[in-house]
Order: sequence, then C-alpha cells, then structure tokens
Amino acid sequence: MLSIRLRKAFPDFDLDVAWDSREPVVALVGPSGSGKTLTLQCLAGLVTPDAGQIVVGERTLFDADAHIDVASRLRRLGYVFQGYALFPHLTVGENIAFGLRGVAKTRIAERVERISEWLGLQGLEDKRPRELSGGQQQRVALGRALAVDPDLLLLDEPLSALDAPLRRQLRDDLTRIVREWGKPVVLVTHDVSEAYQLCDRIVVYEHGRVVQAAPRSELLWQPASATVARIMSIPNVLRGTVVKATPERIQLIWRGQALEAVNSPARAYLPPPDSPIAFFVRPEYVRLIRKDRGRADPAHHMNVMHGTVVEEADLGTTWTLRIRLDEPGPPAQGAFDLEVEVPHLVYEILGIDRDRHWEFSIHRGSIHVLPG
Repeated sequence: MLSIRLRKAFPDFDLDVAWDSREPVVALVGPSGSGKTLTLQCLAGLVTPDAGQIVVGERTLFDADAHIDVASRLRRLGYVFQGYALFPHLTVGENIAFGLRGVAKTRIAERVERISEWLGLQGLEDKRPRELSGGQQQRVALGRALAVDPDLLLLDEPLSALDAPLRRQLRDDLTRIVREWGKPVVLVTHDVSEAYQLCDRIVVYEHGRVVQAAPRSELLWQPASATVARIMSIPNVLRGTVVKATPERIQLIWRGQALEAVNSPARAYLPPPDSPIAFFVRPEYVRLIRKDRGRADPAHHMNVMHGTVVEEADLGTTWTLRIRLDEPGPPAQGAFDLEVEVPHLVYEILGIDRDRHWEFSIHRGSIHVLPG
C-alpha cells in the first residue's frame, strides 16, 4: 500500500499531488517537467516537501503535520537513477554491494552472488562499468538498488538510455524481476507501452498535478479527459457536436458525418443537443469494407464513411493508414482525419498500396465518449 500526499513550491513550479495504490507496481506518466522525478526525489528523502504525507505499507516516511521525516538512508528504498549513476572506479560486484556497508563480508559476498545470478551478471563481477554494455549497466544499477532488500524500489526512466531492440528485451526482463521481487515499485516513464507492460496502476501527471490515477486497463479505455488521452498517446482524439444523448446512446456530428456511440454507464451527465463533445476511436477498430463484397450492408456495418489514404507507415506487423474523409472542410488532425491500423496481411490482400480510396465503418461500441 502506497499513500502519497505531496506539496512542494518552487519559484517557477508547484508540485501538488495525491494518489494511493494497493497495486504493487505504479507508473508515473506525463510530459517532461510535470513533477514525476520530483515525486521520486520526495519519496527518497532527497527533497523535503513543504507539506503532505508519505506512507509505504505500515511505515510513515514523511508527515509534515506530525513532524516525521525519516532520513533517506533509513527509508529502506532502492533508487535506479536515469543514466544509472554507477561508480566508475568500482567493479560490478562493488557497485552492487555499495549499500551493504556494515554487513559481514561473507553475507555481502553471498548477496552479490545471488543478485548477480538473478540478473544474469555472473562472470562480470570484476569488470568496471566502462567495460559493460548499456543493458549490463542497467542490470548493475538495478542490482545495487535491490541488494539492500528495500521496502520500495524507485525507477527513474530505467530504460531510456537503451536502443530500441535492447529496450524491448530488458523491458521483458524488468517485468519478470519486479513481479518476482513482489514489493512496491514506482516507475517514471514517458513510454506508455512500457508503463502498460510493467505496471498495474498508472498515475498521469501534468503541470505538477495528477489528472488521473487508475488501473492500466481502465486508463487506456476510459481516460478521464481529452488531456489524459493526449498524454497517454491515444490516437484519434476527436471533437464533434451532440445531436441527441440518452443513457444508452449518443448521436453526434463529426466532420459532417452522423455517428452513433454507445454511452458509458458511468456517465452521470447527458450532454444537451448542440453541445461540443470529445471522443476517441482506437485505430485497430476501424474496419475497411472489402470492395469485392459490394457496398456496406446497413445490417452489418454502422457509422459508414468514405475517405482516401493520404499517408501511411509500415510498422512491420501492421500498417498505420491516415485517412482524409471525402467530406469538404479542414481535416481533424492536420493533413488527415483518422488513423487506421490494419495487419500487414490485410494490407496485402486488399491491395491498399494500389487502391487508396475506401469505404470504412466504426462500430458504435468502438467510439469512446470522453467525460467533460
């Protein structure tokens, strides 16, 4: 259990955040300068908040009202800094053992051996950081943090210094490690897919405030606002106008198209006619209609539109298509209106590289209306 209440004022920035988590692994996600790393520094005792409270499990590490401020060295936490901050003059084994001062030498050796085996660092104990790859340096930094058996692990962009293939590999390894370790972890990252794979709960920051905190699945499918959807890099965040809203359905106009969406049962407010409304469409849920089967059948297709592929990107197993509607007027997203994702095989079967004009549909349940 983590309970965080923090206020810290600087001349040009104010941090004022509050969040709780019973899930073991939490990600802090948000733009640069939104207060994520500052939160880690407060948790670590490197920065003293002006007000608030930090509770980890049954231990209160900080409580401004009760005048509790546990020294950083006594908080029983591990911290993996961005860039790892390994000691260049120490060996791998010495780096891992750095926090074990005062422990018997035999126990230190046992601990270093165990951590090295767990993280795949066997045989590297006598090497210096400069002799290691980026992935090996990341593992040493993690080993140093875990060697003290902390009650809380703090990870500040732990994979940001790695290239893409190695990052994917170590993301898998880090997921295994934090799950096996079984204690609370707070991770700072800009990578939404990284947060989704590693973490159980995601806390979204903007301008020193929490704009949403939720389980990962809820956050991706039920963002609290268009702002959260943007921060989470959700494609196709769009704006339209309400025609009619009921507890079950919302009818709206977007780019001259009449659309119908399923209303969320959680919505307590029904927007009145002619009011603006924000919504998003997952690109993988837009369905291109095969031309060899005739025009769209109203019995099987809904929210049917027509448009032209104006941009595309080959992502290996999938293609991202950017479609501009036939409807006149400025497109919703720069040069295009909608992103569509199709498997590579579908792209080839339909001959999308040769045929750029398509009829497509969006199921009403795939249009997610955003609150507010």
